Amino acid sequence: MSRRALFRGYCTAACCWLLLCSLPSFAQKSASAKRDYALIYGTVWGPDDHPVAGIPVSIRRASDKNPKWQLVSDHSGEFAQRVPPGAQDYIIEADIKLPKGRPRPQVTVHIADDERQDVSLHLTQEQLSRK
Repeated sequence: MSRRALFRGYCTAACCWLLLCSLPSFAQKSASAKRDYALIYGTVWGPDDHPVAGIPVSIRRASDKNPKWQLVSDHSGEFAQRVPPGAQDYIIEADIKLPKGRPRPQVTVHIADDERQDVSLHLTQEQLSRK
């Protein structure tokens, strides 16, 4: 075996060893990065208990007046928003126009940590016809 072939073999082994040693730390970093948020996952339902697409949805902290996130329900009536982890209440509201004095459909959800909370917004026929 020539010196050059021997050197290539050592270099290849060293590179493989470095790669294998770095994989556990990379996997650990990406696993911890996935937990840096909580998830609010919801569905907008119509009066006939079918999901409704195209409904504007706003999400705000219970302590805030203005929404921080604005979404639209997808073709399955669903929406999802990542929020910071930790104890916090959020108000999810269907952003539809209603006659003065009528409240918009809304639901309050409590996030305790890095978790997923599922919510449902139910619309009446009157609310749906005004979207």
